[in-house]
Amino acid sequence: MSASFSTFLQVILIWCAGLGAATQFAKIAVPFADIGLAYPDHAAVIGWLLSIISLMGAALGAISGAITAKIGPNRLLLSGLVLGGALSLLQASLPGFELMLASRVVEGVSHLAIVVAAPTLIAQITTGRARYNAMVLWSTFFGVAFALNAWLGLPIVGRFGLSAYFALHGVLMVLVAGLIALSKLRTDINLSGDMGWGLSAFLDVHLRTYRSPFVSAPAIGWFFYTLTFVSLLAILPGRLPEDQGASIAALMPLAGIVLSWLLVPFLLTRLSCVSVVNLGFGLGILAIIALFLGAPLAFGCIALFAVLGLVQGGSFAAVPELNETAESQALSYGAMAQMGNAGNLLGTPVLLAILLGADEAAMFLAVAAFYGIAIVVHLVLARRRKVAGRI
Repeated sequence: MSASFSTFLQVILIWCAGLGAATQFAKIAVPFADIGLAYPDHAAVIGWLLSIISLMGAALGAISGAITAKIGPNRLLLSGLVLGGALSLLQASLPGFELMLASRVVEGVSHLAIVVAAPTLIAQITTGRARYNAMVLWSTFFGVAFALNAWLGLPIVGRFGLSAYFALHGVLMVLVAGLIALSKLRTDINLSGDMGWGLSAFLDVHLRTYRSPFVSAPAIGWFFYTLTFVSLLAILPGRLPEDQGASIAALMPLAGIVLSWLLVPFLLTRLSCVSVVNLGFGLGILAIIALFLGAPLAFGCIALFAVLGLVQGGSFAAVPELNETAESQALSYGAMAQMGNAGNLLGTPVLLAILLGADEAAMFLAVAAFYGIAIVVHLVLARRRKVAGRI
């Protein structure tokens, strides 16, 4: 087996690990009505079963990057997969609500381990154009996982029940871990020996991460992306005619995946990753302007999510472009996990508050403003990097 084909298989296995991590969200979000039926006495707090992972990510994302650099991404990825698989098997018994919620808290740790270690590994085992293509592939893991869970998972729940659904997820997570272990994945990472534990270490990691215009740039742009992505996906279909909502909701994330696949690898041969991200934000603003000029809302929804695919693919590829060492890449992916979870937590409440307090036009103006701020922040950070003399 050639080295390039072996690397290709390893990238596919790591991407499958990402599908498992995204399913940690999707297995609650997609069959949410069935989850409610399983815990009818906890309807008022059932949403915590979904959001508690985001809370863990927002709190621990940056430190997870430091831990990745400390113990190595390969070991952390395998640990996250095995832990996640074991927790899904536990959840297959549909334990009491309190135990289920506690298991979701721990599952947040598993999720973080995977989404920080996996792209760090991809960046280490690939180079050049292959790295760009691999990062574009990685950037699709969330959307693809939700689509697969909707298309395949819901029929499994309908026929065999939630227990079988959770158990299948657990078995697949452990299976992927076994295949990655057998693939003899090796990376060259220089571990930092000066990381301590406790509050001082926690604060030091955040200062090191967010002071650096190289480490922090992908994450800060990613915050503004996630601030609108999930929230608009939840809000916009309900603003459409009833006969269009479901189909447009399915097409919106797929449009971003398709455009990311088709265009981002080509653009990255001519533009920097940050330029591709800013292009996506700029085109997002133009899509919103088109709505104010009379474009149909359904068209605007699909166009907006399509161009956000540039932000999606460019942001993950920006990490290895801006950061040369595996340690700094791990810190940057940890920051992306932290900012992404913070954006997911804040986005829907913020946009709903604007929508209900004002109107739809104000909500779209806020989204355009978020994208404009993201562009400005990226330009400021690019200026800081230029002053630093590295880019």
